[in-house]
Amino acid sequence: MQPEQEQALKAHLQAIAKILYDDSDPDAMQTLEGIEMTVRQKIQAHVSPELGKFFIAAITGTVAGRARTLKSTLGVLEITTKQAEKLKVLPHRQLSPHLENCCLRLSATVSYEQAAQDLAYLTGIRVAAKTQQRLVHRQTFELPNIEQPMAELSIDGGKVRVRTPLGEPCEWKDYKAIATDQGIVANFQNNAQLIDWVNEQSLAQPVVCLGDGHDGIWNIISQIATAEQRLEILDWYHLVENLHKVGGSIKRLHQAKGLLWQGQVEATIALFGECRRKQAKNFCEYLRKHQHRIVNYEYFQAEGLYSIGSGAVESAIKQIGQRVQLSGAQWHRGRC
Repeated sequence: MQPEQEQALKAHLQAIAKILYDDSDPDAMQTLEGIEMTVRQKIQAHVSPELGKFFIAAITGTVAGRARTLKSTLGVLEITTKQAEKLKVLPHRQLSPHLENCCLRLSATVSYEQAAQDLAYLTGIRVAAKTQQRLVHRQTFELPNIEQPMAELSIDGGKVRVRTPLGEPCEWKDYKAIATDQGIVANFQNNAQLIDWVNEQSLAQPVVCLGDGHDGIWNIISQIATAEQRLEILDWYHLVENLHKVGGSIKRLHQAKGLLWQGQVEATIALFGECRRKQAKNFCEYLRKHQHRIVNYEYFQAEGLYSIGSGAVESAIKQIGQRVQLSGAQWHRGRC
């Protein structure tokens, strides 16, 4: 912006500020937050819609067509059908694309009621909870296409409470999520779709697959790529968690952890050879079952070769859980 333009803009802004201030309630502006919210409300009501109208006409080069209004983060915008067509605004929509995305982002983490409150506070625009719910339900969320070869993925699962007929006990059903080095995909009781999606992507050689000890996780991984292409790694932190369930001698547990850190499964099993505790026998069976997935974690971490933990997908499950496990919430199967 040229100096003369800046000077002219400041002069106009001073005049606008004076008009808006004279039209504001002084009692609502006794704190900085009060001033912020008052200024935002005045701008959205009187200033930014006019700016938006000018920009829309300038970019589209037309004012032809039937007029319609859109609720947007700029306030209530006037736009014609011809302008909407050029700007790829779908017909019969009452919210602007940016405001819709704000609603969807908030609705993904909190209840619709809370999303409505958060949206009003953050943007100054009010969109009713029911409107946000309808907005979510009419979305078609396409699975992403990964641009680069997928080098690493981890899989985990969570639970969601599904609505049942009145009087019947609630049901908790599983869903699965896959976290890749380029994004996260989750699906409710449709593992085949997740598997097909991964196999449709370009996969690195090898593709590293991380998971905990749950059979359901490895059943999915077994259908990804080929056995020769996969490098399966048992999550280190779950391995240690299972080790500590054995209990008993602290010294022995410390020795076992050191051996496992270097991928020495047979030496670890031998360490518990004379232990009669049921937990120790179960842990040894666990080690035999996943022996080919227990790598030299120390070497992998030191060389920065591959991840040794499935923290990315566990974080994703926690994020999903914030939404689907709201206190008292139940979900229709088609809307999970």
